[in-house]
Amino acid sequence: MRNCLIVSFLLISSSVGFLQNQALDKINSVDFCEVENTTFANGETVVYQLYYNWNFIWLSAGEVVFRVKEYNDHYHLSATGRTYPSYEWFFKVRDYFESKVDKETLLPFHSVRDVNEGNYTRYDKINFDQSNQQAIYYWGKSKDSTLEAGISELDGCIHDIVSLFYSLRNVGIENFNDGDEFPVEVFLDKEAWPLNVKIASKNKNQRIKGYGKVNTTQLVPELIAGTVFKKGAEMNVYVSNDANRVPLMIESPVSVGSIKAIIQNWYGLKEPLLIE
Repeated sequence: MRNCLIVSFLLISSSVGFLQNQALDKINSVDFCEVENTTFANGETVVYQLYYNWNFIWLSAGEVVFRVKEYNDHYHLSATGRTYPSYEWFFKVRDYFESKVDKETLLPFHSVRDVNEGNYTRYDKINFDQSNQQAIYYWGKSKDSTLEAGISELDGCIHDIVSLFYSLRNVGIENFNDGDEFPVEVFLDKEAWPLNVKIASKNKNQRIKGYGKVNTTQLVPELIAGTVFKKGAEMNVYVSNDANRVPLMIESPVSVGSIKAIIQNWYGLKEPLLIE
């Protein structure tokens, strides 16, 4: 599996796993098939700046923008990633992800991944049939290229990487302790991927570049080994301890160097973000 720049970031963000207020031994009873949205609203936009560390030098590499649009029966969720012109001599990225999710459950019924990175391009479209537990997927080098089709039988309801990010913002971790772990699952590259997330520290005063020390929860997601992440690699995610439950900073190793994503700008949040 090829993990591109924005996919790496989305997997980090998706793995912030806010589980319901239940004991760890009841973790498997958590129902991600029907999640009520209480954390985001129409028009929410969150921008992250991406930094790449190469030979002890931090380069301002690009940004990822998350957006929410609300319709009568669904939300349109999107993420757009790009490198800055000053970085593109090294590696150029233009990535786009979208997920259309049911408003009552936050389950996806349509998903798109459009990747353009250097000389590599990839287009994926997935139609989820949640009631029949199937994912019908199409892929090719671009949207206009001849696409192949396939069907994956699912073990139950499932999320894509964008819908999982927004679903997991809507449940809490208050009854979990430092060191507890829990699973999340996402459909990517024609199959379901299970991940584990550890709660490293709750109520951690973490320094966030540009904002000073902020009250956060520190999470450590397991990564999928591939062309970007080495086997056994971990990352740190620092999530706001407020009603928005937004990742504020992400630190991640990659095969060469490391990546850091820091919240840069936001508007349209349902509640004030308590970091200023």
